[in-house]
Amino acid sequence: MKVKQLLPCFLLTAALSACIQDEALNVEAAIDACTGTDVQFTNAINNNRGFNIYVNKGADLSRQTLTFTIPEGATLEIADRTEGDSDVTANEDGTYTAVLNFDNGNHTRRMTVISEDGSNRVEYQLNVILMELPSRYHFERLQNSNEPYHILLEEEPVTSDGLLRTLQWCSANPGYELTAMASTPQDYPTVQVDEGYEGSKCVKLETRNTGSLGAMAGMHIAAGNLFTGSFDLSSALDNAPAATHFGVQFYKTPTRLKGYYKFKRGEVYTENGQTVDGKQDSFDIYAVLYEAEDNAFMLDGSNSLVHPSIVLMARINQADAVETDTWTAFDLPFESRNGKNIDAQRLADGKYKLALVFSSSIDGAYFRGAVGSTLYLDEVELICEEDQ
Repeated sequence: MKVKQLLPCFLLTAALSACIQDEALNVEAAIDACTGTDVQFTNAINNNRGFNIYVNKGADLSRQTLTFTIPEGATLEIADRTEGDSDVTANEDGTYTAVLNFDNGNHTRRMTVISEDGSNRVEYQLNVILMELPSRYHFERLQNSNEPYHILLEEEPVTSDGLLRTLQWCSANPGYELTAMASTPQDYPTVQVDEGYEGSKCVKLETRNTGSLGAMAGMHIAAGNLFTGSFDLSSALDNAPAATHFGVQFYKTPTRLKGYYKFKRGEVYTENGQTVDGKQDSFDIYAVLYEAEDNAFMLDGSNSLVHPSIVLMARINQADAVETDTWTAFDLPFESRNGKNIDAQRLADGKYKLALVFSSSIDGAYFRGAVGSTLYLDEVELICEEDQ
């Protein structure tokens, strides 16, 4: 009798186990992200079936190490292998890496993603584009208006030698998304608005409340910020200052940072969520040129003003960082730091990085400031020796 009772249970368990096993096979086939040592940023193209991959102009195109994030269980293949390409290798974290040769006159490659269950094969086109940092920033363009938050993009016409001067600005907007405090792009700390000094647009940085979720993490405010570099969302909750990686490779000697701003400070200054009587918020504008022998080396929010690798710095004097509701010019000279000088050969070899950093609260990286502090920026320009 017990055998008769156990048999249906066994069959049911086996059936459920088979269903669970079948459901575990992922049907997704996509490239969710592409990163690399020389990659400055990427843009999705072809209805998200490809990427423009922007690499610094000194990159070795014959050996581009690219790492791809794909769905769990999926695999990756090179669809149009060329001489010099390596095999695709699987990494312990589930990503895939390939070393590709784009130095054959063809800066395009096709990759195929195969879903875990084998039912889907999706081909992606990769376009590698040599780039360098532009020197004028107008804040007139967005990378993609369909994003939940604004990502600002600067781009100048391609030069005669095929070099594109472009910049995808970074901000901590991705971190603010985790707070669930924003329902529209305009609710984020860093946004494009229609109040430009010239043209129709400018960028607005506003210190915002992070709500109950932010308070639980000890991050009661989020300053509006804008910078050259990247934002590491995975470490934003553990070490917020270190999540902002500052700098991109730069091949010129900067002498001045100019532009226009407006600023209104918030009324109540807080630290650790507590009001600090008698203290007022202020904004920050600065730029640093620093040594980066290894392209993977980046300054971050914890050391970008004090690291011994810094060669030159331009920063607004706090006595000049005044409240103003009209566009006000700033003109900041680059000054030497740490007794260092620029080496012309190392500059040409891409061994320096430039970080441009703007924040609506000067101590916003440590969640000190006033909700409502608002900094507008427009027509920022980087003056370099080589351009004079």
